[in-house]
Amino acid sequence: MHSHSAVRPHIMLLIHSLGGGGAERVAVDLSAAWVARGYRVSLVTQAGRDKDAYTVAEGVERHVLGTAGSSRGRLEALWKNWRRVSRLRSLIRKTKPDVVLGMMTTSSVLAISAAKGLPCKVIATEHTHPPSQSLSSFWQKARLRTYPQAHAVIALTAGTADWLREHVPGSQVQVIPNAVRWPMDSAEPVVPVPELPEGRKRLLAVGRLHPVKGFDTLIESFAMLSNYFPDWDLVILGEGEQRAPLEARIEELELQERIQLPGRVGNMADWYEQSDLYVLSSRMEGLSNSLLEAMASGLTAVAFDCDTGPREIIRANIDGVLVRPIEDVEALAAHLSDLMSNEDKRQRLARRATDVRDRFSSARVLALWQQVLEQCLRRP
Repeated sequence: MHSHSAVRPHIMLLIHSLGGGGAERVAVDLSAAWVARGYRVSLVTQAGRDKDAYTVAEGVERHVLGTAGSSRGRLEALWKNWRRVSRLRSLIRKTKPDVVLGMMTTSSVLAISAAKGLPCKVIATEHTHPPSQSLSSFWQKARLRTYPQAHAVIALTAGTADWLREHVPGSQVQVIPNAVRWPMDSAEPVVPVPELPEGRKRLLAVGRLHPVKGFDTLIESFAMLSNYFPDWDLVILGEGEQRAPLEARIEELELQERIQLPGRVGNMADWYEQSDLYVLSSRMEGLSNSLLEAMASGLTAVAFDCDTGPREIIRANIDGVLVRPIEDVEALAAHLSDLMSNEDKRQRLARRATDVRDRFSSARVLALWQQVLEQCLRRP
């Protein structure tokens, strides 16, 4: 495969913590796949293991930098980052990885800075669409400066790749999506799905209760339809700081009986299985793991056609519906009512929705990663 094939290639992944989240799960999955392939793999976090929500595969070396924690003021931030970079640099010197993979913006910037002048190659990754990130100007400038030095910059979507090519010139950008987890595994907390009385239907939405997810728009759209579709209920799974305003709005609309917010649930598969239609009302998205999971479960999906994400997953009117313009209450209501009133159409789209199991299979995603790794391991 490369000049010193007698030695197992060593891949190091750097991520802030393993405390839940999409990128964290990808880091754990990739490290498991690469250990199974016979690589030496180390997984480095800033936060301690007490924060781990995911189990790291047998055989993965685990390192903790112990440099987590936010900074008060600019000087402390600079000092903490210098310490992060120097700790990581000495770990790279000691363990001699061939490839260092930074998971998300700050880890990618740290990895590139720490590896400067050392013989390893660095791969940067972006897991959210940058315009939707709340990234300080410090990190934005650092990304501009460092990403052109990376061997590759991996984006989850073509939309993010385009943004990076335009705004971080000189970056070697490639697109590798997340794989859909299928079949899905359960986590805590398991919340039993309430039995639907005969003839009732469930419209399902999933995500953090955060303004970017557009649940405010979704509630207004559902309110427009609730009288026309008395047999449908809306369930929004997830937790977040918008719970209070969303609940207040549901009460104003007198829809407490029809719209439920059960919080976070670990048995997502059960909820997807026992729903009739999936809706994604986001103003912005990365790739949207929940949309992939819903479709893999055989649910028809209606999604706003935001800048990135849904349009790369849903094939319009083949396996789901894309709604424009985004944030438009009437447009969303129109597309929802079309599907709520037409079971045949729902079933026709749902039959093709499960194609995402192949289109986003872990085998395909790992093959894309393998190509990038092999480019790195072919020494210049």
